[in-house]
Amino acid sequence: MPPSVGRPKSSDLSQIPPSPILSPTFPSTSCFENEARPSRFLSALRSTMSSWGETKSLLNKTNIYAPVPNNPEDGDVSIAGPRDVPRPTRPPYSHATVFGLTVSALLLGLGIGPYIHRNIPGNCHTERNSGDEDPFAKWGEPGTGTEDIAWYPTDFLRDVIPVACHSHNDYWRKVPLFSAIYAGCTGVEADVWLRKQDLLVGHDTAALQPNRTFLNLYVNPLVKILERQNPSTEYYNEKRRGVFDTDPDQTLTLLVDLKTNGAETWPWVLKQLEPLRERGWLSYVQDGEIHQGPITVVGTGNTPFDQIIANSTYRDAFFDAPLDHIENSTFDSTNAYYASTSFWASIGNVWFRGGPSDDQLAKIRKHVREAHQRGLKARYWELPPWPIHTRNRVWEVLMQEGVDMLNVDDLDGATKGDWTKPKSF
Repeated sequence: MPPSVGRPKSSDLSQIPPSPILSPTFPSTSCFENEARPSRFLSALRSTMSSWGETKSLLNKTNIYAPVPNNPEDGDVSIAGPRDVPRPTRPPYSHATVFGLTVSALLLGLGIGPYIHRNIPGNCHTERNSGDEDPFAKWGEPGTGTEDIAWYPTDFLRDVIPVACHSHNDYWRKVPLFSAIYAGCTGVEADVWLRKQDLLVGHDTAALQPNRTFLNLYVNPLVKILERQNPSTEYYNEKRRGVFDTDPDQTLTLLVDLKTNGAETWPWVLKQLEPLRERGWLSYVQDGEIHQGPITVVGTGNTPFDQIIANSTYRDAFFDAPLDHIENSTFDSTNAYYASTSFWASIGNVWFRGGPSDDQLAKIRKHVREAHQRGLKARYWELPPWPIHTRNRVWEVLMQEGVDMLNVDDLDGATKGDWTKPKSF
């Protein structure tokens, strides 16, 4: 990650060395002598064409015949022409073919010849000013005067396009959190376990390690990212910018899946979120009004809904409502954010059809409609991962039907490939 930077002082600007390229340079006069080379090529071409014309004319005027050896009708007798003069052997290629190849070679020579001549060692080349080199080679290095202007202040993800996808089991990535947001995912997931008064992250107990904590893998890195995205300067002193430069208003959903007892574990989650809370980077609800922040925390798994809604005036964490059971419920955007369910359990198998049937499509539409009526974001987990063409078809249908967050394990497949194109496997 680039070092923290600030705006340079006006007094420091005078210390920045001027660019070594002061004015354009031109080749020496001797180089222009090479411009006569194309005319020599054309002269050689005309000479070759003239020679071909004379040879063809001579052959046409000569009344000769080629012998036909061992003709079955003549026995072993070879028939010769009137003057018994052997006809010259015909070249293996026609004149038109040779002519075309020669013209192509000459045109190629005209195009790359001057470039090769100017750039191979020992030949004439563009003269450069003494000591001239790439002006950006040492950009940002100490002593160059560019240390404080080398990096765009909020450039962590300046060229990443946010994508409505959720990094399922994000802690499995080689680099948790960073791999997901670098791919453009706007949601990440952490499975947490309460162990010895700390929150460890892992899919099961065999994967738990004392250094892989909720703070180390998610909370603290997010604080550092957002501090860079929200610098305190004379021009900016706010906390509204999220992790994506291309869309700073886009929130990042942090889904916390509680694996241990919810009543005991959830208070620890709220406690460890304090570094984000105190800096004003959490989405929250106050007096019934929703305020979106750079990070939106959602509790799922064993998260107790009664603790989510315990504070009726303020809350900065939301619930993951059951997508297939929200009809006639009290879930809405003030207490929940996602509405999720297992695709396999609620929609069914699609492997044999290569995509949802009409009945399955009707269920999807009903789920999405119910979620949107309550201001919730529809999400399915446990999507078919294989065959690839079935997975891609399901992704395409879900996006077409208005599902808000695509639950994915294959980040590259979801954010870089064109999964609307059919694939065999």
